[in-house]
Amino acid sequence: MYNFFSPSRHAKRKRKKVSRYFKSLLLILLVGILALAGCQNILPGVKKDKVIHLTLWQGVNPPPNRDVLQKLVDKFNRSHPDIQVESLYIGQQDQQTPKILAAVVGNAPPDLLWYNPTIAGQLVELGAILPLDEMLDKSPIKAEIDPTLYTSMKYNGKIWSVPFATNNVGIFYRPSLFKAAGITELPRTWQEFRQVAKKLTRDTNGDGQTDQYGMFLPLGKGEFTVFTWLPFMWSGGSELVSADSQNAAAVNLQDNQGAIAALQFWRDLIKDGSAILSAPERGYETDDFLAGKVAMQLNGPWILGEFQANGVDFDVFPIPVRQKPATVIGGENLFFFKTTPKRERAAFEFVEYALSEEFQTELALGTGYLPVNLKSRQSSKYQEFVQKIPQIKVFLDQAKYGRSRPIFPGYNRISDSVGRAIESVLLGKSLPTDSLKATQQRLDLIYK
Repeated sequence: MYNFFSPSRHAKRKRKKVSRYFKSLLLILLVGILALAGCQNILPGVKKDKVIHLTLWQGVNPPPNRDVLQKLVDKFNRSHPDIQVESLYIGQQDQQTPKILAAVVGNAPPDLLWYNPTIAGQLVELGAILPLDEMLDKSPIKAEIDPTLYTSMKYNGKIWSVPFATNNVGIFYRPSLFKAAGITELPRTWQEFRQVAKKLTRDTNGDGQTDQYGMFLPLGKGEFTVFTWLPFMWSGGSELVSADSQNAAAVNLQDNQGAIAALQFWRDLIKDGSAILSAPERGYETDDFLAGKVAMQLNGPWILGEFQANGVDFDVFPIPVRQKPATVIGGENLFFFKTTPKRERAAFEFVEYALSEEFQTELALGTGYLPVNLKSRQSSKYQEFVQKIPQIKVFLDQAKYGRSRPIFPGYNRISDSVGRAIESVLLGKSLPTDSLKATQQRLDLIYK
């Protein structure tokens, strides 16, 4: 989504730049959310005027995962009668963005926001959220956070969010289809992967038509496509921006050899006839995989519960390598909106609970997300869980190669532009070099 606000002006001046129509739309969304927030109950025996009510906006999906979160929130509320947290589902992230902006414009933000880290720079520039360095420095929980996640927490030298849950992306596959195609070894390189995808592409009923494809690729310019493509660019040896840059103007796509190679690799799978494209913006859907129409698909541990419930055979292996191993770190962080010191302290008390070994272990066992707490990952309870679901170990092992997406202001526009380039190449409308050159030129007009 485009940034409707000037990143360097005071909030009141920013509001003047929003069209009257957009302001009305945001107001409608805000009123709907506030109406939901007014339904919270008071625990028996607690005086109403002594309770601090906090709101947590989230888009946890699928619904069973929201149930896990709600049980954990209820547990906090029972043990903290003076702090009551209302967890509100406000839609998936493309639906959340207008509501978040409405809350900022209307000076009625939630206390806590569950969202992917890429929104951080935009919220910082709007002056809407709190830096957390001081509170974290005083908390023992800081030492328990997986250090690889700090990249997603920091912008311009300060910490602006804390991780709620984490994951990364691997290649899910159907072992039965591998066996039927005579494949005995998992692909480790791009070249091996391309060969395996060809072998898995078959006419299984002899009617002369392909009815099983080797690979399922996401089509569309949305964030899921970019999210799952970035590891291939990194494995190809290139960066979206230089490692120490947090500036949209530093994005480098033209003559980016890793990006060119990654686009060409995905296009080659299409040209080989061994990959099928998803419906637009539906790259995360698993129907074809579950039905055996595709043998491999990019996805993450959040899907493990669904696969187990369907009773199909499945396994997972790391993303194949061109120059170096790579995956993309997913998951969501918690952001603190500016409210009052009293509410902010109460919100941090909930966040310490959400980062704790107990919370993280229960969340991981119930959803498939990887714990952000190191003690949780090492706990006997979680290790027993990993033994029962060995696919999780693949994600835990490759987490050390995980990279975070940029969190500077304007990332949404960068992602949208990269997504358009990927889509153009996959549909055969342009070559990787031409598509990336045109994308760079558009971005240069905006940021340079």
